[in-house]
Amino acid sequence: MIFLLAGTSDARELACLLQQEGYPLVASVVTESAADSLREAGVSVRVGRLTADEMVAVLKEQGATMVVDASHPFAEEASKNAIQAAESAGIPYLRYERPEWKGERHPLIETVSSYQEAAEVAARRKGVVMLTTGSKTLDIFSQRLLSEPGVRLVARMLPRKDNMEKCERLGLEQKNIIAMQGPFGKELNKALYQHYQVATVITKESGQIGSVDEKVEAALELGLHVVLISRPQIEYGRVLDQIDQVLDQVRAELGGMSHE
Repeated sequence: MIFLLAGTSDARELACLLQQEGYPLVASVVTESAADSLREAGVSVRVGRLTADEMVAVLKEQGATMVVDASHPFAEEASKNAIQAAESAGIPYLRYERPEWKGERHPLIETVSSYQEAAEVAARRKGVVMLTTGSKTLDIFSQRLLSEPGVRLVARMLPRKDNMEKCERLGLEQKNIIAMQGPFGKELNKALYQHYQVATVITKESGQIGSVDEKVEAALELGLHVVLISRPQIEYGRVLDQIDQVLDQVRAELGGMSHE
């Protein structure tokens, strides 16, 4: 059985292809929304965050023979736990990571290595700052920017109750919340930037599949500054960036099963 860390659209595609090849698997996701998408495709799912020790227990309970980590490029904790759990359970670990965005080098794009650094750049630039990195790190930006003179923080995130409660707790006003489900095309991004009179856009290098190109291209066409947070540096071991490569590697590790 393959234990698959999922939650993204390309992870869903990988899960479906593995099942079509006859490999039993369980997909691990954090949200019910991600779980529903996989269940609709007939994939067995477990929901909730796992520590490394909890993941080891699940691997043993499920009789897992391999961990395939297809989590989001910025799901740093999940990947580290999966690496540790696979090692503890004595089974192979394989990382699928969507290809990096190969965007243009541009004087309006400033690449940083952390959320904290991104917040500092935004504080220095002033004006309206649109945060498109989700709710998970909202506290970092709200603590740094909400009280900064000359800065208005506008945050875009999923329209979930817990996100709205977090905004209220951190002091982010309703007028500065964009609660929408993506992905967003370039024209919608441009319309939102113009509506809020944005000066700086903060985003993550989550790859073309993560719609970073639409965010950045829309911003550059409007002459806005972009703060691009680079991916965390993790020692994954084996990393593949194409789904067909993952399928080939699984076949090599576990044997072909589609005709059994």
